Amino acid sequence: MRCIKNKIEHNGSGAVTLCPDEPEDMWHAYNLIRPGDILRASAIRRVTTVQDTGSTSSARVHLNLIIRVKNLDFDPQSSQLHVSGQIMNETPHTKIGQFHTLDLELNRNFTLEKEVGSDGEGIGWDSIAIESLKDAVDEGGKRRAEAIAVVMQEGLAHICFIGQFQTILKQKIEMSVPRKRQGGGDHDKGMNKFFKVTLETLLRQMEFNTSLTSGANNEAVRPVLLASPGFVASGFQKYIQSEASTTTPGLKRLLPSIVVVHSASGYTNSLSEVLQSPAVKTILADTKYARETKLMDDFLEQLRKETNKATYGPREVEYAVEQGAVGRGGGVLIVSNRLFRSQDIAERKRWVSLVDRVRDVEGGDVRILSSDHESGKRLEGLGGIAALLTFPLVEPDLDSDAE
Repeated sequence: MRCIKNKIEHNGSGAVTLCPDEPEDMWHAYNLIRPGDILRASAIRRVTTVQDTGSTSSARVHLNLIIRVKNLDFDPQSSQLHVSGQIMNETPHTKIGQFHTLDLELNRNFTLEKEVGSDGEGIGWDSIAIESLKDAVDEGGKRRAEAIAVVMQEGLAHICFIGQFQTILKQKIEMSVPRKRQGGGDHDKGMNKFFKVTLETLLRQMEFNTSLTSGANNEAVRPVLLASPGFVASGFQKYIQSEASTTTPGLKRLLPSIVVVHSASGYTNSLSEVLQSPAVKTILADTKYARETKLMDDFLEQLRKETNKATYGPREVEYAVEQGAVGRGGGVLIVSNRLFRSQDIAERKRWVSLVDRVRDVEGGDVRILSSDHESGKRLEGLGGIAALLTFPLVEPDLDSDAE
């Protein structure tokens, strides 16, 4: 995501103009835009015209619309973001107050404005929104997936891109493969066809250039994880090696990045098992995904040890922060980004205030995990918020506080 213009004021109000460059940027936009914000973007609207003769004609016209956001609809698989709301600017084809849905598109600018009302109701660009904006803007160059996984079994493959903030299913391949029979070659032919289609799809999704003369040959190839029950993944690896030594020499660049691991099935729910394997953890050790996974592993280990240096749940974590147990010396507040998507302004302010207190007052560390990654999903099972403490803390009976 490129930041075209940034006009955020000291009081938290202001607007930024952004240009999404790649599909993952739509996920960032989804986390930045909130109901009540003002969104400016280009739109296509069908307009019907009635002629003097009574006949009608319709045409699609391009407009620049401003809407007050009401709802967001994000499809993580297709990375499509639809934002609906009431129109705030009048045009020859629209009236103020009409509802319209803006479809944000790649390589098209949009402007997002957040307000801070005089009554203090508007949240503006709070600390979480600023942090989300920094995550969204990739100043070091085009952000790419940290790894690619092909989870497969006979006749079925799921190609997934593991990004910094989400895991996306890019393509599903499903083919009928004849059963293996003694003396018959139909099964082998079917598997070869399946491997051929899977490899072609994988290279297309990776935008991998197999030409030996391409300047892209010098680019680092991301790790490619092949996972399956049985020997399907290793068979696919051998197929790629065969293609590299015969018909497609350019594939030789891909071979060192391939890692074969075991999975329980060829479905995406086996991906968490794949990413927990020691070989994969070693490869992804320096990635954001691995750091978040290790953090959750450390937290759950503290829970198992019953050291009273780990707690989870909204009220339990808030109590720990009040007691100064999530501060300097190892305190870590772990929060799911889902909590900041709440349409209840008071609810969002509750968590933003907690984050600011731990980070700015107590001196503790704050980690905001993506609910679209495996580590974030594990955190969701604990209420979306947890903490590693600097000292053991025996929690009071919070249920009796109201008495």
